[in-house]
Amino acid sequence: MILGLGNDLIDIRRIEKTLERFGPRFVARVFTRTEREKSDGRSLRSASYAKRFAAKEACAKALGTGFCAGVHWRDMGVVNLPSGRPTMHLTGGAKMQLDTLVPDGMAARIDLTITDDFPLAAAVVIISAIPEKMNS
Repeated sequence: MILGLGNDLIDIRRIEKTLERFGPRFVARVFTRTEREKSDGRSLRSASYAKRFAAKEACAKALGTGFCAGVHWRDMGVVNLPSGRPTMHLTGGAKMQLDTLVPDGMAARIDLTITDDFPLAAAVVIISAIPEKMNS
């Protein structure tokens, strides 16, 4: 059962300018340590950050809150499962909001797709409820 859907599209040049202007302050405020390590190691650093920024925006929309109700940028981080499939790891206010969406006996599954084609980066997040036994 789908609980939430969000998408976002961003101009990579916008993130590039923000990185140039605010550098480490912007990165530390918005991205998790894992996201920073992954993006800083990429040759297309701005595109990597832009995709993760779009994923956070899409996730906030899928949660139904945007960036309010205690949901903050670093409460949502792009991670890869052992299979390589991207997903979102939620903590803090984002995790609390997610928990309110999931019915008893069910577990949340967050599907994420991210892409870029200069000058754009995009993300789609689908939050689903699946039976708890299927979550493992």
